Amino acid sequence: MLFMSPNFALLFTTRILRMFAYGSLAVILALYLTQLGLSETQIGLLLGLTLAGDAVISLWLTTNADRLGRRRMLIAGALLMLLAGVVFALSRNWLVLTITAIIGVISPSGNEVGPFLPIEQAALTQLIPAEKRTGIFAWYNLAGSFATATGALACGWLVQFLLGRGFEPLGAYRVIVVGYSLIGVVMALLFMRMGKQVEVPPESIKPVVNRFGLTQSQSIVARLSALFALDAFGGAFVLQSFMAYWFLVRYNVEPGLLGSIFFGANILAGFSALLASRVAKRIGLINTMVYTHIPSNILLILVPLMPNLPLAIGCLLARFSISQMDVPTRQSYTMAVVTPEERSAAAGITGIARSVGSSIAPALAGIMLNAGWLSAPFITAGTLKIIYDLALYRSFVKIKPPEEH
Repeated sequence: MLFMSPNFALLFTTRILRMFAYGSLAVILALYLTQLGLSETQIGLLLGLTLAGDAVISLWLTTNADRLGRRRMLIAGALLMLLAGVVFALSRNWLVLTITAIIGVISPSGNEVGPFLPIEQAALTQLIPAEKRTGIFAWYNLAGSFATATGALACGWLVQFLLGRGFEPLGAYRVIVVGYSLIGVVMALLFMRMGKQVEVPPESIKPVVNRFGLTQSQSIVARLSALFALDAFGGAFVLQSFMAYWFLVRYNVEPGLLGSIFFGANILAGFSALLASRVAKRIGLINTMVYTHIPSNILLILVPLMPNLPLAIGCLLARFSISQMDVPTRQSYTMAVVTPEERSAAAGITGIARSVGSSIAPALAGIMLNAGWLSAPFITAGTLKIIYDLALYRSFVKIKPPEEH
């Protein structure tokens, strides 16, 4: 069948490699920057600017991908990932690191950054039947979550192994950064092997009436983008890098246990994404997004209020067990309600909106942590994300994707 083609397998393979790299880097990124001599405020500002830069670069790549070539833009993203890893491994200068983070592709959260996700979503949608879209997106997110989890686990225990063999913390963390850049090389080579089936047929490309590559779908994409930006703004207060730092400061958790915590969290997140497709078939995409997201954000608020480490870990894992059910449903809904020739642009713009929304919060979270307000990022994040859920339901519950009519 078409959706089992080599292109399909390559898209899943690059997703797995990329998320493994993101998961490994997110565990040690804030710790690595601390070892380089940066303060919490500097780290928060750097991570915020990282996401802002990602928004600008990815906006151009994704909104031009359908016309200039999806494969070309994916290769460009992989090379930017390589660039970021190399400079982070070699430099100690905050300004150099910040400029590189703005231009390159670095994931401080363990989640998707760069142009990859929107372009791959558009390509997958082109390769699979509409009725299988949500299910395939769920497996796609499950594969990513497993890869992120494995990356976090491997990173944590590799760092602990290296420290036990006499490595200084900075050197042990740098090994992970070098590995991140090597994965960028492998991804670029794999993207070069993709066939033309992932590209938009030339006869389907219509003249662009605005600079963002949209025609008929401008209104709905604008509304979705505003809401997704709010969700991402809230989520960026609790980037995985910050949560790892929080566990270290609050409970002095060792790297191996940190890796294990986020391994478990991402495994649970992956299964929650897989379950989402079944729930969506019963109650619809929007209902699935909202009804599962609100409880997960209540659990997020409760994490720093737990009196000891086991309860804090348990609350975090419970939160992750339902936290990602909105992800494949959100992606599937966006692809369903826009025209086929606008899918890369729509996915890119909504993704960029999330990057823009998340670019401010890390600096604010860094200030909170620097001031000793360890619980504030969790409570702020959960509250903002609940507001997003309620606004999303009110705005879109009556707008159904074609398969729900």
